[in-house]
Amino acid sequence: MSKHIEKLKKQLIEISEVVNSFRSEAVQVRVVDKLLEALLESEKTDGEGVELFTKRGYRQRAESENGYVNGSARLGKKPGATKVLNQLLSTDFFDVPHSISSIADYCKENFDSEFKTSELSGILLKLANEGKLRRERSNENNRFEYVRT
Repeated sequence: MSKHIEKLKKQLIEISEVVNSFRSEAVQVRVVDKLLEALLESEKTDGEGVELFTKRGYRQRAESENGYVNGSARLGKKPGATKVLNQLLSTDFFDVPHSISSIADYCKENFDSEFKTSELSGILLKLANEGKLRRERSNENNRFEYVRT
C-alpha cells in the first residue's frame, strides 16, 4: 500500500502547480476531485489500489442511465433558478404576464424548487436585458410583470 501512496504523492507534486494556478478554491477542489475520479477509474481497470480510497471514505458513485446516483438524484441537488427559468422560457408560461411572486409560486408547485423572489429578480432582469422577456409595470399593484417578447 505504501507503493500506492508514494505514487500518489509524486502525481500530486506534478499537478500541484497547475491546480494552484487557479485562484478559486472551489475550482481547485473540483479539479482535484476530477483527477481523483480519473485516478480511481484507471486504478479500477488495473484491479489494484482501489482499497486505498474506499478505506478513507472516498466512495465511487454508481450512476445509472437516468442520471441518478445510488438511488437518489445526482448529488441531491435540485435545478437552480436560472435553469428553471430557462425551462419556463421554452414553454408557453411567459405568454401571459407573471409577477415575481407568481413565478416563485409556480416553481414551488411544479418544480419542487422553492426560490426567494430576490433569487429570481436578478435572473429575470438579465433575461429582460437580453430581450428574451419584457418587463412591464402592472397597473393593478405597480409591480413588475414579465412576459415573453
